[in-house]
Amino acid sequence: MIISNTNINKDDEPRVNSEIRAAEVLLIDDQGNKLGVVSTSEALRLSEERELDLVEVAPLTNPPVCRILDYGKYRFQQQKRDKDARKKQKNQSVKEIKMRPKIDQHDYDFKVKAIKNFLADGHRVKVSIFFRGREMAFLDRGREVLNRVRNDVESHGKVETEPRMEGAYMRMMVSPSSALPPQKTPDQPKPKRTIEETDN
Repeated sequence: MIISNTNINKDDEPRVNSEIRAAEVLLIDDQGNKLGVVSTSEALRLSEERELDLVEVAPLTNPPVCRILDYGKYRFQQQKRDKDARKKQKNQSVKEIKMRPKIDQHDYDFKVKAIKNFLADGHRVKVSIFFRGREMAFLDRGREVLNRVRNDVESHGKVETEPRMEGAYMRMMVSPSSALPPQKTPDQPKPKRTIEETDN
């Protein structure tokens, strides 16, 4: 199938047929055989003989590499691969939850619930403790809050970045469990062996 050359070549698409500008190309035929360096006009003639297209697959080499193939089929397969790759990528973003070193229980519970929801949706969560003025002298209180968060969300996520200071903030990054290597499930307790079994 010969592709029309009237379409304007897009930057993310290879040059096809008469769009190819090089005088010579390293040619690979439709069977995957290297035919060596030939003139572009000869490569076009060979592709037309086979009722296929000449596609520039490696434009940055010298000379560029061209293949004889069915460009319509090639594009379809490439788009399918790209679509499958996008499906595998999670639409993951970073959410930030801010707390204070002296956070009250009600506010803490509300924010931990939000962290769990973000993790369940596949997002990473940056948990930040803000220190104001004299509170900078009591960094341990912020670390205690982050350790509580770590323990309370461990069923939903794992700490990716340990608590560290960034200006007036102490921050910890938590990733959803699904984004981490699967954890081994605890082994089921083995049934106690009977006296008869132990004697055998």
